[in-house]
Amino acid sequence: MLPHRPGAADRRQRQRRRERPKNLLRRHTSGYCIPRAAKLALLAGSAYAGSVGVVVHVFDAAGYSTRDGVGEVPALLAAGAKLWIDADGADGAIADFLRDVLKLHPLAVEDILQDRPSPKVEDYGDYLYVVAHGLTRGRDDPEALDTVELDLVLTAQWIFTHHCGSLAVDAVRVELARNPRPLERGPAFVAHAILDHLVDYYLPVVDAFDEALDQVESQVVNDPTRAVLQRIFRLKRALQRLRRVALHQREVLHRLSRGEFDAIPEKALPFYRDVYDHFVRVADLADGYRDALSGALEAYLSTVSNRMNEVMKALTLIATVFLPLTFIVGVYGMNFDHMPELHSRWGYPATWIVMIIVAAAMIIWFRRRRWL
Repeated sequence: MLPHRPGAADRRQRQRRRERPKNLLRRHTSGYCIPRAAKLALLAGSAYAGSVGVVVHVFDAAGYSTRDGVGEVPALLAAGAKLWIDADGADGAIADFLRDVLKLHPLAVEDILQDRPSPKVEDYGDYLYVVAHGLTRGRDDPEALDTVELDLVLTAQWIFTHHCGSLAVDAVRVELARNPRPLERGPAFVAHAILDHLVDYYLPVVDAFDEALDQVESQVVNDPTRAVLQRIFRLKRALQRLRRVALHQREVLHRLSRGEFDAIPEKALPFYRDVYDHFVRVADLADGYRDALSGALEAYLSTVSNRMNEVMKALTLIATVFLPLTFIVGVYGMNFDHMPELHSRWGYPATWIVMIIVAAAMIIWFRRRRWL
């Protein structure tokens, strides 16, 4: 009996087994931002023992405090406390909380739970919904730039934030534990602190691009290899992502800073204008670096073309020098019987002397014309 050979059905079955963890993760996380530990647990085929991290920052008559979970939020809202509800990740329970307790519009809830490709701001009347984008990449690698969405819902009494590991939110959380003054002044000042830190984290990215651009420009002049070309294209793609986010986010910050929304009091507008001014600088630098990279690409192509021209020039000069030498050798290589130079005693050295003189004369002439 011939040994069994796997057929198409066997290959499809193995493919389904390989894709099962990915499909499981997609089915459980579609539309939601969940903690990394939950994703790893789903991929491993086990249950996730943890929960979505929700911390409620409270400022009331007793001062500043925090709560884990959203169970006390209705009572705190009824008591008139100022709240910052911070959700690191989301699940079905958060969606129910947003609809039933905070009374958000279903479309706003859908936008919060799903990733938005670009920043935006929407005024729902009773509350203001803002989508901003921060950064998640390491500061030493501008080519690996990536953004993370940050959702903010703002009213006069509370602010809700939703994210997946935002550096800006973590920084404000630490500051609030030391000094709860922003929450005491109102949710709009907490939103300002978050956006201010979010913009500040763009500045190291800009500095990293500046250093990378200097390196690329030096390599283009000194060593224009194929690796340099690939790096230019990687940096251009990263800058394009940064510029695409910066254009929309600049408009969002501009609208927040000009007093267009009731959720932001007039006394907070100067702080928002300061954030807008900082981000305008980031957007302008992104445009400048994009133009500089285009110039570096043109310089690379020009340098490679010039080097190719130099090679072709050298090869052409070599072929030109050997052209008369090849003619002389070809003439005396015909071997006719009646060629007197073939039987001359000094014919061979005389031919060498003539070829050397011709070659030297041509090289001298090339040098005088500055072709060498």
